[in-house]
Amino acid sequence: MEVVKRVGQSVLVLWVAFTASYLLLQALPGDSILIKFQNPELGLSPQQIAEIREYYDAGGYIHTLLGFVRGDFGYSVETGTPVIERLAEGLPSTGLLASLAFVLAVVLAFAIAFASAYSSRLRGALLAIPSLFVSVPAFWLGILLIQIFSFRLRLVPVIGGTEVQQLILPVLTLAVPISAPIAQVLARSLDQVSTQPFVGVVAAKGASRSWILWRHMARNALLPTLTVAGLTFGELIAGSVVTETVFGRNGIGRLTEQAVNAQDTPVLLAVVVLATTVFVLVNLIVDLLYPVLDPRLSS
Repeated sequence: MEVVKRVGQSVLVLWVAFTASYLLLQALPGDSILIKFQNPELGLSPQQIAEIREYYDAGGYIHTLLGFVRGDFGYSVETGTPVIERLAEGLPSTGLLASLAFVLAVVLAFAIAFASAYSSRLRGALLAIPSLFVSVPAFWLGILLIQIFSFRLRLVPVIGGTEVQQLILPVLTLAVPISAPIAQVLARSLDQVSTQPFVGVVAAKGASRSWILWRHMARNALLPTLTVAGLTFGELIAGSVVTETVFGRNGIGRLTEQAVNAQDTPVLLAVVVLATTVFVLVNLIVDLLYPVLDPRLSS
């Protein structure tokens, strides 16, 4: 019953996101049809432009909503191709970038949080790192990494190189800001767990600090961290827009930038719904994992 309730809430969130995005995009100033087709070189008459506008305006909200339910996202104003084809072209690249960045962000967060919990001498310096990470703009970090590792040290080529080399700097750029909130919450959770009575009992039995940290404290501190990790995963699409633009990568982020410039509302609506779907699915999985990690929550 709980699963059905969670799924129902997820569907409601998707519908609200679709509706709000549809209304906001319809209210945007400007005319994407004129931007694209009112060009003397195309040789289109005012009547033909009006027919094109009528085609894209046909159906309205209900027609568009039913199309999305069927997996039909309409056609791009900019290219005239189905929106789903444009998404399919950019999704693998962005999916790989986002997945690697999320894994690296989790590794960085765990390394900072557990190192601060283990070493009291370095604790202050280590806990200051997440605040530094979260305050660094992604576009500035990307440019800085290019300047250092590509232009100065010449370790990673900006143009060309292997697929792995092309991913190194974008993954770092996307992972560093996302790792900050995860590290902050995990470090705070470890601090709270360390004051629990069972930690003192285990320590009194002669267990080492590292044994207590990894075998007893880690699992109890994981639940709040899992929630934040699920929330930050939703930021990957937004972060990929800046990252893919800075590094010239083709993906959903670059597609979003092009759609904004062209006011390609069918593509923008599909990107918003896609990002919302990923966010909802990740958080649904996190909610379903709670009883697995803590059986007390299933009662």
